[in-house]
Amino acid sequence: MELLDGKRISDEIKGEIATEVEKIKKEGGKIPRLVAILVGHDGASETYVGHKEKSCNQVGFESQVLRFEDTITEVELLQEIEKLNNDPLVDGFIVQMPLPKHIDEQKVIEAIDPRKDVDGFHPINVGRMVIGLPSYISATPDGIIELLRRYKIETSGKHCVVLGRSNIVGRPIANLLSLKAYPGDCTVTVCHSKTPNIKEFTKNADILIVAMGKAEFVTADMVKEGAVVVDVGITRVKSDKTKSGWKLLGDVKFDEVAPKCSYITPVPGGVGPLTIASLLKNTLRAAKKEIYG
Repeated sequence: MELLDGKRISDEIKGEIATEVEKIKKEGGKIPRLVAILVGHDGASETYVGHKEKSCNQVGFESQVLRFEDTITEVELLQEIEKLNNDPLVDGFIVQMPLPKHIDEQKVIEAIDPRKDVDGFHPINVGRMVIGLPSYISATPDGIIELLRRYKIETSGKHCVVLGRSNIVGRPIANLLSLKAYPGDCTVTVCHSKTPNIKEFTKNADILIVAMGKAEFVTADMVKEGAVVVDVGITRVKSDKTKSGWKLLGDVKFDEVAPKCSYITPVPGGVGPLTIASLLKNTLRAAKKEIYG
């Protein structure tokens, strides 16, 4: 069993980006600029945006956080997005989710210029991804692809089972792994909360990607010997064994599943660190006009 070390791969990617940004600086080019819109004071969102700011500094990007109170109206937020769409100094921007209930998240996503949509959520980017055209791919699926690529895991002809059908993880990763590419060329089965006998599918998976949002859902009897297991889930539960009084669990019961695997991601430290690395990668591509010219 080998751990798929997302932290190590994330550091590698950041190092590569930093080298490229240094080259851009030396040649007098424009430094990539990423902007984040943060509405309200959600603790998790504040933390995520803070990590993104820190990562931008690490690789030499320019970054900015636009903070608004949760009383901002939908119309006002859409006006702020339009300003960023039209600002030539901004290469890419994200609107941190979740948003207050009075704001339509889908309307916000569709208001973002696809050329600056470095989160990869706009329907145009999703559509381009589905048919295999160059696009900004959302961070978690892109991170999973990067893990498989950098660990040189064989995917062609393999049976991949994806647990979960969200637009952010399940659907895009299922699509990416079915494309004629590497990593890809998999036969993909998507299971979800309405799938009967999920175990019958997971036991036949060469590659199992779990994004159900249910702590320790996958147990050893659900996993084939030698499988590659990618655990996207993360749930915070109370614990009397840690100083903080909390611990993080994945969707896979790691201790009993890991011995059966050829490769497995830990939680934390697996897919998570790669999400910000993927966002930085998309921002660099936006700055270089690689997708839309």
